[in-house]
Amino acid sequence: MFNASHAFSGFSTNDIARTKEFYAQTLGLEVTEENGMLTLKLAGGGTVVIYPKDDHEPASFTVLNFQVDDIDQAVGELAKAGIQFERYEGFAHDERGIVRPDSSQHGPSIAWFKDPAGNILSVLQTP
Repeated sequence: MFNASHAFSGFSTNDIARTKEFYAQTLGLEVTEENGMLTLKLAGGGTVVIYPKDDHEPASFTVLNFQVDDIDQAVGELAKAGIQFERYEGFAHDERGIVRPDSSQHGPSIAWFKDPAGNILSVLQTP
């Protein structure tokens, strides 16, 4: 039914101007604004719509993942840009906030951070 449909994701913010600055300036994404909403242009042709919501509550889960080739480099660049990384109970974070799977765990190395509206984002490096 939807295999030919161009799908996109979306989430809310409580401050479009601040959010636009964060995604464009801090993260370096192409961001357009139309009708009071933002559209993020992602590598590979994907898009994300960010819309204003007066009673916005940040998502309690990761809304956007950025896959990178080198998580150490990405975390370093984000830290230089003022990004603080989240530390979640039950995960073994290194001193920079990166969770790295050991021999008994599967999955990517990952580090979580938040946008200005408190939505959770991540950078991850697949094995």
